[in-house]
Order: sequence, then structure tokens, then C-alpha cells
Amino acid sequence: MNTRKENSTDLSRRTFLRRSARGAALTALFTGLPRGWVGSVYASDAPETARLRCGIIALTDCSPLVIAAEKGFFKKYGVDVTIAKGANWAAIRDSLSSGDNQLTHMLIGMPIASTMGLLGSPKKPMIIPWLLNRNGQAITLKAELKGKVGADPKALKPFVEKAKKLGEPMAFAMTFPPGTHAMWMRYYLAAGGINPDKDVALITVPPPQMVANMKIGKMDGFCVGEPWNARAIVDKIGFTSVTTQDMWKDHVEKVCAFTADFADKNPKTVKAVLKALHEASVWLDDMKNRPEQCDIVSKPNFINCDKDIILGRLLGKHDYGDGRPPITDEFPMHFSKRNCNYPQPKFCKWWLTQFRRWGMVTGAPDYAGVAKQVMRADIYTEAMKEIGVTDRAQDDSGWEMFDGVKFDPKGDLEAYAKGFAVNSMKG
Repeated sequence: MNTRKENSTDLSRRTFLRRSARGAALTALFTGLPRGWVGSVYASDAPETARLRCGIIALTDCSPLVIAAEKGFFKKYGVDVTIAKGANWAAIRDSLSSGDNQLTHMLIGMPIASTMGLLGSPKKPMIIPWLLNRNGQAITLKAELKGKVGADPKALKPFVEKAKKLGEPMAFAMTFPPGTHAMWMRYYLAAGGINPDKDVALITVPPPQMVANMKIGKMDGFCVGEPWNARAIVDKIGFTSVTTQDMWKDHVEKVCAFTADFADKNPKTVKAVLKALHEASVWLDDMKNRPEQCDIVSKPNFINCDKDIILGRLLGKHDYGDGRPPITDEFPMHFSKRNCNYPQPKFCKWWLTQFRRWGMVTGAPDYAGVAKQVMRADIYTEAMKEIGVTDRAQDDSGWEMFDGVKFDPKGDLEAYAKGFAVNSMKG
């Protein structure tokens, strides 16, 4: 038996030969591959930025972002996302613009306004590669109007006219000037023959503060997302006049937004976020999961509201709070089904018609150009294809609002914008 111990020189020589052979084999294997792959073995599919901060506002429709973080869907796709609750929409916008947040929960009108530099927004191009939800907002009126105003805003007009003559115009709140709640409130009032810029005071109040402000008599009505409309009923200070799905069935609502600059520099990161949001959204649209959803999102660091108040309307159980019979809502808030998440250009185009209608732009905006710049279906489609989701597509069909006015995204958008009798158009 040879018991001679191998000296370090023998080991070094043997190690060198093994490594040289392995290196030659790898060189032969990767000959002809793209230059960027040689040396790193292969191009990494990992997100460029692994740690992200995501802004939210305390609303039920922040759920896909919260669930993706809390249920581990973000981490599955290689991103570690911290959820950061913002005080108001302006703070959310500014945190995204500055880079403090890399993605955020937003009203669909906000990235459009920021890209165009409208309504006090510093001009900062933003993109929408993901729609978070449909439906789930409402217009609440103060309890004193019960039995006097129901679902028809025309019944509100005599009260508005009386208050205006007394020099004490009625006050209605929304959450941010270019946002969804502002457009729903404006559309609702105008459908009743009320000009929101001339006949009433239209004020901005952060969503979680709506109920408290109505309680102290600061406003006659507000438009906000859930759960704050349901909360006003529980607190006996208001009732639901209409839900926004009463106004526009299956309408677009919140989005997940990024700055264009961040998305350009971090394409894999953005796609990882979208993949995680897809899984979270599918999970949310399994109605059996909605009680657990409410357990999670009701926590103080997210919505900070009783989970049972959140759950009712998520299940489609809808009590208007003014004596009208409760209903089972055909279009409650949802997060994935019915092609929910595809960033449809038509929604941006509709928003631009309302910016035009209300004098938020002077002259006709570039309807098609802005929609193409902001609504990034190319990013969405690529991300979904990578996880085998290929059944989502662009939809250019129109719809009819609750006042009977029809919108055709393929039609004359400027004529549509100019066709409203109640408006504040400029130029």
C-alpha cells in the first residue's frame, strides 16, 4: 500500500489541469453565443433593482399591491417590495417623481396629468403598464338629503341653487383634481345640470379623511373609493347616491404606475412586478379569498378600517343606506377577470376628453399620442407572455354612461369633448 501523502505541489498541478480542461470545455460550449453572455455564462433574467418601495393610499383597491407583498408573490419573482402608505395623492405622486418610491398605487388620471404637466403636476413622464382594478367607488351625500335625493343628480339641483343664492354654495369633495373621483363627481353633478366649477365648491380631501370631514359638516357630498362610502353609512352620517359602476359599468379605476425613466432603465424589474401583480389579482378574484384579503388589508399600516366594513361591498352586498332595497351588485370591485389589467388606450383617451371638457387643457390634446406614451400595453403583453398569459388583448369597444351619453374611442374625440352642455372648456 502506498501511504505517501500528496504534497501541495501535486495538488496544485492536478487542480490546474482540472480547471484548464473545464475552461476549454466551457469555451467550446459557448463559442458563437452573444458577446454579452461570454464571461458571465448567460445573461441574467434577474430584476435590475431587487429592493423597491411602493406607495399606496388607504383604499380597498390598493389590495393587489399589498397582497403581492404579504403573500410572497413579489419575492417569487425576485423583488422585495416595501409597502409605504402615503398621506394623500400629491405626496404619492411626488414620492414617485423623486425616486423615493419606484412604483405606486395611482388614480389613472395622475400619470396622464404628470406626463403632460397639468393641474399643478411637475412635468414628469409616467407610464401605466397595469390597471389594478375595476369599479368600487361611490358618491356619498350627507344624511340630511335622505329621501330628497336618490340616484338622480337632477334632484340635487334645487338644493344647489338655493345655497348658491344665499352665498353659501354646497361643498363636494374629491380626492385629487385629475383623478378618478374628481371625474366621477364632475360627471355626476353635470348630469344633474350643475356646473362643478361655478355652482358649488369642489374641494380636495384625502380619502381616509372624508368621513371625519363630513361628520363635522365640512361637505355636503363626496366621491371616494371604498371602504369610506360604506363607513359613512355605518357611522350614520351619509348614504350612497350612486356607485361609480352605476354610472359606468365595469369602469377603469386605479393603476400601478412607474416613471418612464425608471421603466426604461429597469425593464426586467417592471416585468417582475407585473407578474407578481397578476398572481395576486387572480388570487383576489377568487371570492373565497376575500375574507382573508380583508384580514390583511384592514391592518393599521394599510387601510386601518374594520375588516367587516371592507368585506361587504367586496362581496357585492350593497346597501345604499337611504331605504332603497339592498342589492347584489353585478359589478363589484374586481382585480383580474374580464381583461381587467390590460392598459387600454381608450381609457386614457376618455380621460383626455374630460380634461378638455373641464378646461384642464387649452385646445385639443394629442389624444392618440398621449395614450400611446402613457398606456404601455407592450410592457404588459411581454410580461404576461413570459408567464403563459396570452388571452388578454386591446379592446376598442365603447360604452354608455348613466346619462345615456355614448363614448366611441374610435370616433371624433374632440367632438365628444365639446358635446357636453355643462362644461368649462378653454380654447
